[in-house]
Amino acid sequence: MKSVRIGVVGVGNFGRLHARTLAGLAEADLVALVDGRAERLAQLTKELPGVKGYADVGTALRESGATAWVVATQTATHVPLAEQILATGASVLIEKPLAPDLASASRLAQLVAPESRNLMLGHILLFASEFRSFLRESKQRDPLVYFHSFRHRPTTTAELFPGENPFRLLMVHDLYMAFVLAHGAEPIRATGRLHPSAAGGYDLARGELEWASGLWGSFTTSYLTPPGMAPDGFDRLEAFGKTWAARLEMNPRPLTLWSDRAEWPLALDIDDDPAAPQGWMAEELRCFCRVVQGQAQIPFGARYEDGLKILSWLERLERSAAGNGAVC
Repeated sequence: MKSVRIGVVGVGNFGRLHARTLAGLAEADLVALVDGRAERLAQLTKELPGVKGYADVGTALRESGATAWVVATQTATHVPLAEQILATGASVLIEKPLAPDLASASRLAQLVAPESRNLMLGHILLFASEFRSFLRESKQRDPLVYFHSFRHRPTTTAELFPGENPFRLLMVHDLYMAFVLAHGAEPIRATGRLHPSAAGGYDLARGELEWASGLWGSFTTSYLTPPGMAPDGFDRLEAFGKTWAARLEMNPRPLTLWSDRAEWPLALDIDDDPAAPQGWMAEELRCFCRVVQGQAQIPFGARYEDGLKILSWLERLERSAAGNGAVC
């Protein structure tokens, strides 16, 4: 398969991981990095010699020759950037969440190809070997009755992402897994709670979803782990059927280091070594390249219509939280 000429818009924490991973994939030819912050752009182009940097996406679209793009910017910019990219006929992978709200995400509908062939959502957990193995196991057993997900990050996380409540920044990951576990069915009940932080905003979110099938799901996400823990905190998923149970502990990975503080070198199984990338993100980006080349379909849970549903779930949980005394 000929490599896909691809660019990355936004080279912050996750955009940098995308760029370094793409630089090492045989399926991809990384040709452009876009970011309005000159210092950050200069640093990454130095790490990845030969990849041209651009200060704005318009110039990059005209000059780079890229046929696919990864958008890893702030959520509020996802839709405007995707509109620019899709209008040129290029494909796009958008980091989650798709948009700040359902109304703005719906603006993309006229630009998205059937079966979402030109728009894929970035959700690396759908490519985690643990989750994929769990899905295979669950399909061979009696139906799920209940699952609960935990996703906790250090107290300092809120400072890095001001204005992002734990629903949007953290729980969205677990809602994508829930979407797949529930086969895309719409919940008949959604309740949420937000715990106010002493520093302002919120430091804890609780959510519950219930489906007509009898499946229940509950979610807990927070910025409550001590700063001495690694930046990616810890995640866990527990699930129960009538005759079976399972636990997935995907973060941290088994490799743990301690010196002056604890470190999780492979917290999210993202090894972005440009010489030999591997792990969840590498598999996600390989899949995206195959989609762009017409070699694969976008996985269930990573399509445009799936992203719209997840946004509607988020908004239901936030409305519930507001009704329970938290102002969103």
